[in-house]
Amino acid sequence: MAVLKTLKSKASNELMINSVAFQDHITKTVLHPDYLCPWIKKTSKYTKVPRKTRQKVLQRGDEHEEREYVLEPHPPPLTLAQRMGLIAFHKERLTEDEWTRVKKRSVQQEESANPCSICREEFRLQPQVMLSCSHVFHRACLEAFERFSGRKCCAICRKEPYETRVIHDAARLVRHKCATRIQACWRGYRTRKWYQKFSKNICPQDKKLRRKFFETKLQELNDSFVRYCHTNTEAFLSDIDRSLSSSRRVFQQLERMVVSKPREDDWERIKSQGIQRGVWECPICLTALSNPDQMATDESKHRCRRTVLLSCSHLFHQLCLEAFETFSSFTAHSRPTCPLCRSTYNKKLL
Repeated sequence: MAVLKTLKSKASNELMINSVAFQDHITKTVLHPDYLCPWIKKTSKYTKVPRKTRQKVLQRGDEHEEREYVLEPHPPPLTLAQRMGLIAFHKERLTEDEWTRVKKRSVQQEESANPCSICREEFRLQPQVMLSCSHVFHRACLEAFERFSGRKCCAICRKEPYETRVIHDAARLVRHKCATRIQACWRGYRTRKWYQKFSKNICPQDKKLRRKFFETKLQELNDSFVRYCHTNTEAFLSDIDRSLSSSRRVFQQLERMVVSKPREDDWERIKSQGIQRGVWECPICLTALSNPDQMATDESKHRCRRTVLLSCSHLFHQLCLEAFETFSSFTAHSRPTCPLCRSTYNKKLL
């Protein structure tokens, strides 16, 4: 009986220890830290850094910007259940060669080129971390995910536990992309400048571009000529107007001197030319003219509208021609002109 009691007490003690160990493991690894001791006032893990210290860190930040390092290089302390062998744990940390293989797999999967799987935003220049399962996240997003879930497991493959390493692949990609864009813009600018300078001296093969090229060259020559003349444009244009007016007066005087009144023989010849033309409509009113050969009697003269023959062999109604001369308002210094051929004339009533 005593042996049974001792065995039962040992079993109960072992069961109690195992339960305590499991409870300790669940408390440290599974439950959210906010639920452990809510009555204890938590202090921030971030301490305020003086301003001078921050400036020094920023000045020498470029030296450590591209350095990759493992967060929490030392493994976390084992729980009671892990020490007792009730729960398996990883004893060894990843070596540099293993991290190299993990990073190579992450590069092949283009983890840094894709958005963060937690916030779905680009990495750009923000701090990023790579897990031992080759998945990449924002450092702030991973810390927020760990605080929210209360456990340390990957947000994609749910692997736990994992190791975290700070990398800068996304920052390098962003800088490379920005440098490529800047170089493309600069090369495009240089090429456009070179083409503009080249197109000013070489005549293109296209017909429209060639025409535009010669128009531009002619305009440049014209502008340079006007620039070097040093003349008053208004005075130059006024001289042109005066010369034109004097030329008109000379031609008008010559016309008055040259145009003479035809004789009877000339009128017969002009009349025959008009009859041979065969046009028996007044060009002004577009109504029929009376045939000069049919106007023999006085009755026909009173019944038909009188016809006028001009020295240019054109025929009109008398009233139409008089109305045209009145409407045109000819000055006393100029002679009337024919409505068709615009030449000065003498007229004869048929």
